[in-house]
Amino acid sequence: MREPILEVRNVTKLFGSVIALSGVSACVYPGEVTCLLGDNGAGKSTLIKVLCGVYQPDEGQLLFEGQPVTLNSPREALERGIATVYQDLSLIPLMPVWRNFFLGIEPERRLGPIKQYDIATAKRIVREELGRMGIDVRDPDQPVGTMSGGERQCIAISRAVYFGAKVLILDEPTASLGVKQAGIVLHYIVQAKRRGLGVIFITHNPNHAYPVGDHFIILRRGHVLGDYHKDEVPQQDLINLMAGGEDLIKLQQELADLLDDQPVESQ
Repeated sequence: MREPILEVRNVTKLFGSVIALSGVSACVYPGEVTCLLGDNGAGKSTLIKVLCGVYQPDEGQLLFEGQPVTLNSPREALERGIATVYQDLSLIPLMPVWRNFFLGIEPERRLGPIKQYDIATAKRIVREELGRMGIDVRDPDQPVGTMSGGERQCIAISRAVYFGAKVLILDEPTASLGVKQAGIVLHYIVQAKRRGLGVIFITHNPNHAYPVGDHFIILRRGHVLGDYHKDEVPQQDLINLMAGGEDLIKLQQELADLLDDQPVESQ
């Protein structure tokens, strides 16, 4: 039986009297895409901040590669191999691709006692790493701000993989993208999975999650509503769970009754 690379057990997180997470348990496996689904306020953001060391749980346990760990900061998480790509990407639009890729961790070369930024090596690595993710960078000097949203996501994902990520957390990477650009990002998610990473794909869109996901965790109001592998849940059932099931049916009936009761006024 395979062991999860990352696991949370009975995690609870409180903010004063507000219960953001309550008894949440979940596993992430290498070479799989785990989709974390839920509407706004479901607890998705709080859970990923626990996973990447922004928050520490008030109760419960976090395990990485089978061992209990305490992550006190995102840097500690990154040092262990847990990388998070946020929706805003933390890329600098006016800087070229290669500068963004190595921002803060620049390759160096020595000329006697002097250290210099090894620009040639940086550009070569950028071409190679982005090529492995399926994108051809013709000009590494191209400013990131001139690239599409999907291409920017590719840079952020490739950077995390290159610097040794074992778990890749993607926070709503397709939320602000059109259909074509979202498709590009989903392609990169599959590429990361094929390279053996455990990918956590946070989204509120089951139509984006289902084609690439192996495992689906649905949160609602800080609780795990469902935890399924792909062969256990059809796409329509996943959509119904996301939408609230009975709540959605009740709302549809209320709206239908309202329309029936209110005659349309002529202009």
